[in-house]
Amino acid sequence: MSSMAQRLKGKTIVITGASSGIGKSCAFEFARTCPDDLKLVLTARRIDTLKEIARDIEGEAKGVKVLPVKLDVSNADEVAGFVGNLPAEFKDVDILVNNAGLVKGKETAPHISTADIDTMFSTNVTGLINMTQALLPTFLARAPSGAGDIINIGSIAGREPYQGGSIYCATKAAVRSFTDSIRRELIATRVRVIEIDPGQVETEFSVVRFRGDEERARKEYEGVEPLTPQDVAEVVVFAAGRRENVVLADALVFPNHQAAATVMHRKAVL
Repeated sequence: MSSMAQRLKGKTIVITGASSGIGKSCAFEFARTCPDDLKLVLTARRIDTLKEIARDIEGEAKGVKVLPVKLDVSNADEVAGFVGNLPAEFKDVDILVNNAGLVKGKETAPHISTADIDTMFSTNVTGLINMTQALLPTFLARAPSGAGDIINIGSIAGREPYQGGSIYCATKAAVRSFTDSIRRELIATRVRVIEIDPGQVETEFSVVRFRGDEERARKEYEGVEPLTPQDVAEVVVFAAGRRENVVLADALVFPNHQAAATVMHRKAVL
């Protein structure tokens, strides 16, 4: 067994937005890294998809137990009841991967809809904060000075705003500020606070951004080789699998064609 697998052995991991993309890949990567003794709590709004993922993981990694939970992180009441409704064997959570997030449209001010603003902030910011607050008491209750990992999936958008992304960029900047703040607030504990900021990743994300227009979403990736969800998942699991005293606090992950939020080299598409 690898040293990373030994450190993850016996842990319970909550992943939000686990029905697709980075969240789904994180679930499989945790299971493959520590297939002998691990518990995964996978949350998303699409419970049927989560159940399929759970069956696939348990079929591949016999020592992994998977609990699919229908959860909309933008719903404060659902988040408030989340920990209390977990079965006893899944309540002692060790790692929270705050992955749920989305972007709606590329409209610029003053043409951004109030509904899109509310959806992005309630999911990307408020949902992440509420999930963190829901799990932190479990982490802090561990003697002598608490233990656990909060891993927030941010974005290059939180570091570099760009045209057509003002609200999404603002939400990810808020995540970054929240992450940095709670790392300082928890410094006297053994709770690790980690942020992983991907650059361009090809997931359902762009389909959602363009409101189901798959052709338009596909054009976003013409002439480039973006990150895959698996690329990001490997960084997440690596961060969680470090020795307890090691905090991979801040990671920026680009595909090779990208140097900044808006600096990319695209090959000509014939």
